[in-house]
Order: sequence, then structure tokens, then C-alpha cells
Amino acid sequence: MEQKTGPVHKGVYILPNLFTTASLFSGFRGLLWAASGEYEACAMAILFSALMDGLDGKVARLTNTASEFGVQYDSLCDLVAFGVAPAFLVWNWQLKQFGRLGIAVAFLLAVCGALRLARFNISTAVTSKKFFTGLPIPAAGCTLAAMVFFQPYVPEQLMHAFPAFTLGVTFVLSFLMVSRVRYASFKEYGLIKAHPFSSMVTAILLFVLVSSEPKLLGFMVFAGYLISGPVYTFIILPRRSHKLLRSLA
Repeated sequence: MEQKTGPVHKGVYILPNLFTTASLFSGFRGLLWAASGEYEACAMAILFSALMDGLDGKVARLTNTASEFGVQYDSLCDLVAFGVAPAFLVWNWQLKQFGRLGIAVAFLLAVCGALRLARFNISTAVTSKKFFTGLPIPAAGCTLAAMVFFQPYVPEQLMHAFPAFTLGVTFVLSFLMVSRVRYASFKEYGLIKAHPFSSMVTAILLFVLVSSEPKLLGFMVFAGYLISGPVYTFIILPRRSHKLLRSLA
């Protein structure tokens, strides 16, 4: 999941690229499921792609097999699994009824995902490891996948507005990917190392909470991450800047 750090070599390594290929295959399989109307299966495939995408970077760092080939291959696979597959899913699932507007918004998701990946690839050396600039494409794809599982929890009297809600969410996700909004990357674990026991308890509670109602709370987790970026960028960060300026005055 866009976590390519450490020395990058030019060689081709099999092990991490197998996980990347598994992510690509899952995204491709999701496309086939979406085409046949099996939307929950497609959504599950996208979420599985996210798992494989997260593992490939971890394996590359643990085995010291990070490579420039792997970085580029991962980006291409991410575009399919978290850009093209979710765009086709959301169009076939909810946006088809909007005609050309639905096609435009679904395509916007895919093209903004491609732009997000291209910007990430050329800026990894100069950006902070603590934050992503713009919403990561796996988070955008997984948010739409989680919406498929969330739909049954929508009250029946609001179901008529759900397609328009999906259209709006897809547009917002596209915009956030190419925005300058900052999102936590969770790459640095200073807080966890400083408070290991409380961090472990928090992680266990979160796991138990989500596992108790995964279809509902899974979407809530992604929605919370989605909202965290604008909150941090436009509310928390300016306050910290003001406090720093006051302390220097």
C-alpha cells in the first residue's frame, strides 16, 4: 500500500512481486465479478488486493529485496486493483443509471488514481514518511468496496438517495486523491513504541469492535480515515502552526 522505503535496487525479485501479482489478479477477478453482477464478491476481491498490496512492501523490506522494478510494477497493479476495478464496480453497481454523468465520475476515479500514483512515485524522496499528500489510492478503492457491504444497513426510506450519495462519494474520493490534503501513513511507529501496552489494548479493542459487525463498522473505519485528512489539514495543522508562531514570538 504505497509503502516503498529503504534502498531501491534495479533487480527483479520474485517473492515481493508474487504478492503484487496476487493483488493484480484479485483486482482482475473483481472486474469479472462486477461484470456478472456479483458486487459483494468484487468488493471482497478489492479488499483482498489491499491485503496483498500491504504485504508486498513488508516482504520487500524484511528480505531487503526492494527494487525500482517492484515500485513501478506495484503502481501499475494498484491502478488496476484500486482504480479501474472500483471504478467499474461503482459504475455497474450504482452509477449506470446516471448515464454519461455516471461514466464521467467513474472515469474520474480511475484517472485521479493514476495521477495520484504518478505523483507519489516522483515525490517519495522529498515527502514526509508520516503523511501521504492526497488520499492513497488503496484507501479510495477500499472505501467504495466497503460501501457495497454497507448498503444493506441504509434505511429503506433513504435508499432512493443512495445512488446520488454513491456518486458524490466517488467524486469526493477522486478529488481527495489529487488534493494536497495530508493523510497519516502509519509508517512510523514512535507512538506505538512509546506506549506499547496501551497501543496493543487499543488495537485489540478495535479488532473486536470491527469483527463484531464487519460490514457496518468496516465502512465506518474507512469513512473515519477519509474524514481524518481534512480535519488534520484544515483544523489541527493550522492550530499547531499558530501555537508554534506564538511560542517563537
